[in-house]
Amino acid sequence: MARAADKSANAFRTIGEAAETIGVPQHVLRFWETRFPELQPMKRGGGRRYYRPADMALLETIRSLLHDQGMTIRGAQQLLAASKGERSRWWCLPSKRRRLQTRPK
Repeated sequence: MARAADKSANAFRTIGEAAETIGVPQHVLRFWETRFPELQPMKRGGGRRYYRPADMALLETIRSLLHDQGMTIRGAQQLLAASKGERSRWWCLPSKRRRLQTRPK
């Protein structure tokens, strides 16, 4: 079976390949699906998940918000809801980030 790194950038990823690429366990991806309505991988027979390139980009964004920037799930939800598909990086600006909920250091 081809590994995620060997696939085309436009190829769909299984949950195992997506988890390996993003760097989180599979159960975390399933949990994020329940918390972020924007994340809706395609599901095939038997409930197998296939992540599109757009889903992979969203997963990277969610991982960055939660793990790298230290936001809470609620803060990340608010940010993604406010951007509604906008893929800009305006959320990096300190003035915008201050208004959102962040995890205490």
